[in-house]
Amino acid sequence: MRVRNIGILAHVDAGKTTLTERVLYATGATYKRGEVHDGTTVTDFDPQERDRGITIFAAAVSCDWAGHRLNLIDTPGHVDFSDEVERSLRVLDGAVAVFDAVAGVEPQSESVWRQADRYGVPRLAFVNKLDRAGADLDAAVESIRTRLGVSPFVVQRPIGREDGFTGVVDLVGMRALTWVDGVLHEEPADGYEVRRARRELEEAVAERHAGALEELGAMSDDTLRGALRELTLSGEGVVVLCGSAYRDKGVEPLLDAVVAYLPAPGGDPEAEPAALVFKVHAARTGRLTYVRVYDGTLRKGDTVWDAGAGRTERIARILRVQADRHTEVDRAVAGDIVALAGPKAARAGATLCSRGAPVLLEAPRTADPLVSVAVEARRTADAGRLATVLAGLVEEDPSLAVRTDAETGQTVLSGLGELHLEVAVEKMRQATGLAVTVGRPQVAYRETVVRGATGVLYRHVKQDGGAGQFAHVQLDVEPLDGTGFEFASAVTGGRVPREYVRAVEAGCREALADGPLGGHRVVGLRVTLTDGATHPKDSSEMAFRAAGRFGLRAALRSCAMALLEPVAEVTVSAPADVLGGVLGDLAARRGQVTGSTDRDVTAVVPLAELFGYATQLRSRTRGRGTFTSRPAGYRPAA
Repeated sequence: MRVRNIGILAHVDAGKTTLTERVLYATGATYKRGEVHDGTTVTDFDPQERDRGITIFAAAVSCDWAGHRLNLIDTPGHVDFSDEVERSLRVLDGAVAVFDAVAGVEPQSESVWRQADRYGVPRLAFVNKLDRAGADLDAAVESIRTRLGVSPFVVQRPIGREDGFTGVVDLVGMRALTWVDGVLHEEPADGYEVRRARRELEEAVAERHAGALEELGAMSDDTLRGALRELTLSGEGVVVLCGSAYRDKGVEPLLDAVVAYLPAPGGDPEAEPAALVFKVHAARTGRLTYVRVYDGTLRKGDTVWDAGAGRTERIARILRVQADRHTEVDRAVAGDIVALAGPKAARAGATLCSRGAPVLLEAPRTADPLVSVAVEARRTADAGRLATVLAGLVEEDPSLAVRTDAETGQTVLSGLGELHLEVAVEKMRQATGLAVTVGRPQVAYRETVVRGATGVLYRHVKQDGGAGQFAHVQLDVEPLDGTGFEFASAVTGGRVPREYVRAVEAGCREALADGPLGGHRVVGLRVTLTDGATHPKDSSEMAFRAAGRFGLRAALRSCAMALLEPVAEVTVSAPADVLGGVLGDLAARRGQVTGSTDRDVTAVVPLAELFGYATQLRSRTRGRGTFTSRPAGYRPAA
């Protein structure tokens, strides 16, 4: 069977999960429509998802449509769970980006769009909620054009507005599609407005596709479809469809578009196996390892090689996934997304392959934690159990991190946001019954170089009876725009051999972990190795690695340093009569306003000032205000 591996991407509350539910219903995979507000959806099966009414964990489901198996991953829309989106995008071939017809492109929808750009994932756009008051397809499309910087190809026009929305006109097939009580009705579409919209679509496509340009004025439906597919696959444009998932309008043509315009997975089922682990889940029935198979065939009972860790894993069972339900199969071939029971240690990002033909697939990127809380077991006897449970959380979610504070001895759990940590702690309590105490959230500060230092010499010499250690390094440190790190060598005459230069760089990278101001990670600097010296017997890579580590620490103490704090771009929506109070409150939180309208304010605010903001905003606006946020980097702490 032909396959499409796609993700559903969007800002929170744009309707991703509702759309996924309607897809499952339309394809016959379910026989009852699940509703987010009732807590009856297939993909939001975790108790916290149903309690909070949002998607937290990416969930995979499968269904069949027009002779194709569709493997769908419903991804979270909240910024705190963007790492779940990142891991999902790494294994997808295409995606459907869902936009609210009233709000258009929202902050997190823009963020997930950029994530998809990084992995080159072709997308369709679905403008949802056309039945809402204030819904405007043209305005939503314009926001896609301006905020995302892509060429939208609008292939449907709505029939009716707001409460009177009944269906769409398909400009490719020239059909009027209407839904009555969930049943699709189709008839030919014609008329001046329809022909004009079709002509505008043809002209937009012809601007970017040579084959379509040759037929401009007499373009066939097949030529238009073929051009739209090629432009979608190349990323030169995005096909825009519309509807109302909640009202069961627009789902079937969206499925047709997925089959027509999004790519099929590649890979050779006869080749040596290669699969990427993108998710690990501790289910009630045992540990499940979710993989995308890129080449070859995995079979029940196979032994595979974890190329990164250098160990073998056994596949006890292969499961076709339907959110929290599974169907056992005997094998998975190139292009499949399945769960494996049996692997005991493979982590997200691991490559499972044949030991005789090892390969290492690119792992998904993991975001650095921004917020931390101290956690401790209420009973001293549970301290060891707490460490085990936290290790399991990090295994399932690599965007979490656990460390022990060197000064206080406390266990510190770090994540991408306040809600991210709340969910992690609650999951720990629900799954294990462990009673824990949680401290106040703290943000992850960074340190940076404001004024550098040159010619800092460090001599690493040790002699303790055996082979000695000898390494001299001379370093220059200078500021670097942004939050990156660069290393270079200007050593001449072979005074420091190449393998020792690499060791110095490794040591410098280790030194970045704790800066001189407060032990925070150091960013935004360039280090140059300008000179050094070796000993014929006592020099080694280990010695030069230590020299790089201690030498850079000494150099940083000679530099002028500054503390950086994480900031977020916040968009607050509230009625005009309370917007003045919102502006004053943002200013009190050290926010810098970057834009405003009659109902919205956008500002850059230190993340530390946003803890508990949702509750305070509701109180200040008498429950009428909402806000969204996304990470906006770092800036000097006030």
